[in-house]
Amino acid sequence: MNTLLLIGGDLCMRTAGRLDSAEWQCAGLRRRPVLATPGSRIRWFQADLRDPASLSAALSAIPPTTHLLYAPAPDARTPETYVQVYPEGLRTLLETLPEPERLRRCVMVDSTAVWGPSNAWVDEETPANPEDFRGASMLAAEALLHEQLTGRFQNVIGTALRLSGLYGPGRLRLIEGLRSGRIKAPTGPGHWANRIHIEDAASACAHLLALPKPLSCYIGTDDHPLPTADLYDALARMADCHLPDRETRPPDGKRLSNARLRASGWTPQWPDMTTGYAQALVSAARSAPPIRCAEAARPPRTAPPRRSPT
Repeated sequence: MNTLLLIGGDLCMRTAGRLDSAEWQCAGLRRRPVLATPGSRIRWFQADLRDPASLSAALSAIPPTTHLLYAPAPDARTPETYVQVYPEGLRTLLETLPEPERLRRCVMVDSTAVWGPSNAWVDEETPANPEDFRGASMLAAEALLHEQLTGRFQNVIGTALRLSGLYGPGRLRLIEGLRSGRIKAPTGPGHWANRIHIEDAASACAHLLALPKPLSCYIGTDDHPLPTADLYDALARMADCHLPDRETRPPDGKRLSNARLRASGWTPQWPDMTTGYAQALVSAARSAPPIRCAEAARPPRTAPPRRSPT
């Protein structure tokens, strides 16, 4: 029986649901109390990565951990929070973990924000060049992970899963922004959209937890990056909304390749984000009343009066 310790929320719960209960027992850590729900695969404990005492108390009640899925969700978008959650939080957890010799696998989930914009294809061999504190903090956590695994955790295989933008049930803010008319589409080169369905991200996590000899890093994304404006237009049509206005802004995207993850045996259920968004929209429509788009709410345009001939 493997004991999986999960750090995170929705992605962790979906990953646990993909694991065979006869082979895996799952325990999770959250900052806030989590009520037990019928059929849940995870036994939750309250602990804070910034509080070693709370970590120690929670970990003492959990069987020795053999696998770790580290997928934290920062509660604020600030440099201090990202440092606390990624490199410092991971260090505190690993230093607090009892019986470290039992640990065999650590999968850390972070983001493709470790790379800046690029019109060329980006893969795991492309040098990282984070442009903001998010990517820098995640890259520091990856370095810490591999540094720790050459010392106290010499028998542990560690791998980083760098995810592109998540979407799926409950993750349709982009479509909500298009419906409200708040979002504009960028023009010019260097604007690429990359996405991965939340269920495909969970399947990638489960895959890497069980893969016999994973490499140190994988990109988690679907098969088809799109120009950002093309994606926005496609989603607006799906949502029956006015196409977004255009605006000029500096390059802010890259074309990500998932070839390494696919070669390891992983296959996405939703290889194309437009197909995945269409399914998510159908599911959302079944469980919620119709939403009027900003364009549909505008008064109809009237034609100008025709001039009489002179």
